Amino acid sequence: MNMTRRTMMRGAAQGVAMAVLALGLGSIGLSGMARAAVPAGTAVEVWKAASCECCEGWVRHMRAAGFDVTVHTVDDVTPMKRMAGVPDDLASCHTARVGGYVLEGHVPADDVRRLLAERPQARGLAVPGMPQDAPGMDMASGQPYQVMLFGADGGPQVFARH
Repeated sequence: MNMTRRTMMRGAAQGVAMAVLALGLGSIGLSGMARAAVPAGTAVEVWKAASCECCEGWVRHMRAAGFDVTVHTVDDVTPMKRMAGVPDDLASCHTARVGGYVLEGHVPADDVRRLLAERPQARGLAVPGMPQDAPGMDMASGQPYQVMLFGADGGPQVFARH
């Protein structure tokens, strides 16, 4: 076979296409491993009421995502929320700390990873109330919810939409 510039270019293009395909297929297999990678400083401390089942669901979600979670069961979580600076309108059922940030409510593990990677100048993340489809609630209702970044300049802002 004669090696012309055209056949070399075609071969190179096919090689690139195969590499892209291999990377894409490889990422499917590695996605679970990549999700399991948790950055340093990810010990999570949670304050929750003894009677709250959904808080236990969120703790399971965080542990399954690779976070080391310590749970403090208390009679009243409100004092911790106040100490952490959680605004009343962003409150939920449990409060947590991770890597110098506050997590209020059912914040997805992937959003916590993003928070720790980006390190915004803020107090933390909150999922106000108890959205049906948030981690730990797991009702699969299809109801969208938002994760709010709070304690940053300009007031609370949407960090993620689910």
